[in-house]
Amino acid sequence: MQIARSQAHSRFMSSSMLHSRLRGSHVQTQSCLRALTRASSSATQSPGSSSPTPSPLPPPRQARWKGFLQILGRVTLVTIVAATGTFVYISQKDRYPGSQLPFDPEKKTLVVLGSGWGATSLLKGLDTTNFNTIVVSPKNFFLFTPLLPSVAVGTLNPRSIIQSTRYITRFKSRQVAVIEAEAKEIDPINKTVTFSDNSEIQGQVSSTTIPYDYLVYAVGAEVQTFGIPGVKENACFMKELHDAERMQRRFLDCVESAAFPGQSDDEKDRLLHMVVVGGGPTGIELSGELHDFLEDDLKNWYPELASRIRITLVEALPSVLPTFSKELIQYTVSTFKESKIDIMTKTMVKEVKEKSVVLQMPDKSIKEVPCGMVVWAAGNKGRQITQDLMAKLPEDQTNKRGITVDDHLRMKGTNGSIFAIGDCTATSYAPTAQVASQQGAYIARILALLAKKDALEAKLTASDADADTIRKKISKIKPKPFHYSHQGSLAYIGSDKAIADLPIFGREWASGGVATFLFWRSAYLSTLFSLRNRTLVASDWVRVKLFGRDVSRE
Repeated sequence: MQIARSQAHSRFMSSSMLHSRLRGSHVQTQSCLRALTRASSSATQSPGSSSPTPSPLPPPRQARWKGFLQILGRVTLVTIVAATGTFVYISQKDRYPGSQLPFDPEKKTLVVLGSGWGATSLLKGLDTTNFNTIVVSPKNFFLFTPLLPSVAVGTLNPRSIIQSTRYITRFKSRQVAVIEAEAKEIDPINKTVTFSDNSEIQGQVSSTTIPYDYLVYAVGAEVQTFGIPGVKENACFMKELHDAERMQRRFLDCVESAAFPGQSDDEKDRLLHMVVVGGGPTGIELSGELHDFLEDDLKNWYPELASRIRITLVEALPSVLPTFSKELIQYTVSTFKESKIDIMTKTMVKEVKEKSVVLQMPDKSIKEVPCGMVVWAAGNKGRQITQDLMAKLPEDQTNKRGITVDDHLRMKGTNGSIFAIGDCTATSYAPTAQVASQQGAYIARILALLAKKDALEAKLTASDADADTIRKKISKIKPKPFHYSHQGSLAYIGSDKAIADLPIFGREWASGGVATFLFWRSAYLSTLFSLRNRTLVASDWVRVKLFGRDVSRE
């Protein structure tokens, strides 16, 4: 027992001694570290100085730059998040329209014929609560015609420049009936419109007649061929969407036929000669787009044929682009010369054959030019239904160019029940999209005043208590005549260059080049009717820039 106690005491003493040694070693370690720290501090002190040197700070310029980058990063992040959220909100809002008021039997009926620039502009500005509105058009969409040449060469997808008419009418306050049909007859005396279904699949009822109180006639025009033989049979037009698609197929057909084994050099030169008739903005832009297609894509995929492709622009007038300034005309001509696009002015087309075009040269001589394709972009004329309508009012409608209207765009001889706008009219204004768009917006304002006047006249017949006051209000409703405000002219001339004639501060400002091309694109993007169109067109431009145009043929 005593021995066990002694052994336990010995182990306890050994443990105490070991603990004391470890503690002493720890104290010595801490002392050494303090000594090293003091030595380091002494080494960093400058001679004669008794206080330690503070840790170095970053230079002020570096600190400011770092702060700027942080702020820029935060602003960029917030901008991206806000832009993405706005884009998603607007796109989803466009997809899900709300409820609309039903037709009101007490309201007057407004019939709109057409879905072009004039009719679409009217529908955008129209207050549909004032009328029961019906839209009749052989197309159920709006076509952004200024970008049609881009579709013809594959720069843009055809679906990118069309917008459903129901996209506009579905967001109006009152329900608007959109009928895809072709108007066949208009009776200005009985105020009726007869139209028929022109679709491939038809139901039991394919034709009907509806009455109207007001009619907006905006059917546009068709291509003017001037009675030249072979134009309808052998030329491609540039008026509708299917025209651009047909021209694209025809152009690629010519290229592929030229690549067929065994073709002679003369036949290759003929197939690859493209003739554009018309020196207006459409003909100029189409020639520029064809040049871009050649330079950017065809030289890569058809190197053996690209050097043979020729583009010739034919114009009967002394110069191209007659509505632009002389400086821009000269700039366009010089740009086309650099692009090796031939311009033949004072030259008339006498006949379009299957494999050639017959021209009357400035010296009155006749020359037959072999070619693979002729694109007709010259002139407009009234449709048959327009001619039939004018024939019913022979005393008032005597102008062969189109419908005669007064200062308020009312068709003469109809007592104000028919408004005519756009290319179907004979006015002093050029038949452009800009004119038709302003006319449509003007008619929307006129119809608002007419609805207000009708409401006041209804009150006048219902009660005579305030008859004098109501009559005074009615007498004050005097719409101003239509006045066209020219916002400028734009045209793309190829090689990433454009021209612009813009009225700024009362003076005409002329510009041309790459910067104007960027302005041309931004202007057209802002003019498109929906976020969908803007997104599709912008993405098509980016696609072509990255991957080029598609040269495959359906």
